[in-house]
Amino acid sequence: MSIPKQTCDLIIQNCSILTKEYTILENQSIAICKGKIVAIEDAFTLANTYTASSIRDGAHKLYMPGLVDAHMHTNQQLLRGRIMDELPMIWTRIMLPYESSLTSDTVELSAQLAALEMIKSGTTAFADAGGSFMDTAATVYLQSGLRGVLTYSTIDQGNVPDTMKTSTKEATRRTKALYDAYHLKNDGLLQVFFSLRSILSCSPELIQETFGIASELDTGVHAHMNEYGNEVNYCLEHFKMRPLEYLESLGVLGPHFLSAHSLMLSEAEKSILAQYNIKVAHCPFSNCGKAVPPTPSLLEKGITVALGTDGTAHGGMSLWNEMKIFRSVMNVTHGIQTSNPVIMPAKTLLHMATQGGSEAIKQSHHTGQLTVGYKADLIGINIDQPHLYPTHNLVNTLVESVNANDVVDMIVNGKLIMKDRHVLTLDEERILYHAKKYFSALNS
Repeated sequence: MSIPKQTCDLIIQNCSILTKEYTILENQSIAICKGKIVAIEDAFTLANTYTASSIRDGAHKLYMPGLVDAHMHTNQQLLRGRIMDELPMIWTRIMLPYESSLTSDTVELSAQLAALEMIKSGTTAFADAGGSFMDTAATVYLQSGLRGVLTYSTIDQGNVPDTMKTSTKEATRRTKALYDAYHLKNDGLLQVFFSLRSILSCSPELIQETFGIASELDTGVHAHMNEYGNEVNYCLEHFKMRPLEYLESLGVLGPHFLSAHSLMLSEAEKSILAQYNIKVAHCPFSNCGKAVPPTPSLLEKGITVALGTDGTAHGGMSLWNEMKIFRSVMNVTHGIQTSNPVIMPAKTLLHMATQGGSEAIKQSHHTGQLTVGYKADLIGINIDQPHLYPTHNLVNTLVESVNANDVVDMIVNGKLIMKDRHVLTLDEERILYHAKKYFSALNS
């Protein structure tokens, strides 16, 4: 007597997969049901055990976990091409004044463009560093089908536009309102973190209140840390401590903290990161103009390192580019010094872009891996191309040669949101039309 087949929502047939150990398995099939991976087996076995309402041919494709952008800026999407070759400090001279002028309509367009770029680059999840009109952005991201973290930008002091500043009470109120409205809504696709823009722009009262409420709500705090020399000098001058030492003195640190950039770190600060299980997000292209992070020593201490793009203002949102850049930077600055040409191996970079990112956004228990029981957040890469195949080592080739245009399919939470490079959740043609219209009006 034949055993009835189990029914699922989607089967990806006869594909290659990237395992959680970062090895390649060929001739596999993936069964997806109710947003989760329910089976990964050789194609023949799975065909005999599962049937589905939808079948996706995986021939000539590699399926892997979606990439996670652990630090980006929705509100800076319309600054593409504006800040390259500018003198410091760009964030006070250009970026914050620009952000202060945004409206709900421009943030909607920014979020639409950011979502499109992430989908077409293979990024299934992201952490926004904090902006304005985040309720508008949330609506767009929910429509896009992406997994993400949103927060309001929080500033209460410093040489920034007054429209960007807010009181501690108001800052926590509006982020709490965003949390109540969107946190873990729509099958948990969106989370809401709290934000500190920078120690330079946040008072001790704001810092302590922000961390305190985030801890009560069991959510994260996202902040720019140790990014600029003058930030470190400010802390040394005013507090006689370095930035992470200062936060430790306030009694706020813990594993819910996502420390973006984290470039200029003392040995004591590295130990603080490890002690409190703080997550770090490096942004290689953006960081090249500031400093080189001590990543090998962070990894040796067991610190979680993720990758971010820093948004479109800093060179686009392709994590494939960021991996290539980071490999080069690490080789030149750390590898050559120790005659270690594999100071940043391909598997390590892929881990940062997937599992590391999932840990950074508090999702590591169900995303970042192709594993039975995990959320079906997957991307499909066309590997049957001259620049990718044949290859002696496909894992190495993923880092060396894959680019955003090679990503053909995207599935988030079990839902197909890009098929054969056609985005199914957003109207790409309409969005690009409005973007061109915006820039035409801007330049007229």
